[in-house]
Amino acid sequence: VQLQASGGGLVQAGGSLKLSCAASGSIIMHVMGWYRQAPGTQRELVAAITTVGSTNYANSVKGRFTISRDNDKNTVTLNMNNLKPEDTAVYYCAEHAPPTGIYWGQGTLVTVSS
Repeated sequence: VQLQASGGGLVQAGGSLKLSCAASGSIIMHVMGWYRQAPGTQRELVAAITTVGSTNYANSVKGRFTISRDNDKNTVTLNMNNLKPEDTAVYYCAEHAPPTGIYWGQGTLVTVSS
């Protein structure tokens, strides 16, 4: 399984970005998620979406970020609005594939300037 993330970049506080993740195989049976890791911190879950479309968000992004999936295209999207400097991090797409484990994308850098 390969996950290709894209869409990161530099944006001013209050701006928006859209992250996309394309999987090399079918994602229909797997929970998909976006994680992020800022320098000096542990990787944390930002948002996840189940196989039936139920979503879960970190408290810090609730109301600002939206995760969605397209099982036909094997893609997962994270729409990020009202970005804050503390959202600056490398964002990783992840595919939860039990019992194998978690597949990770290569990461895409999001930088929010104040």
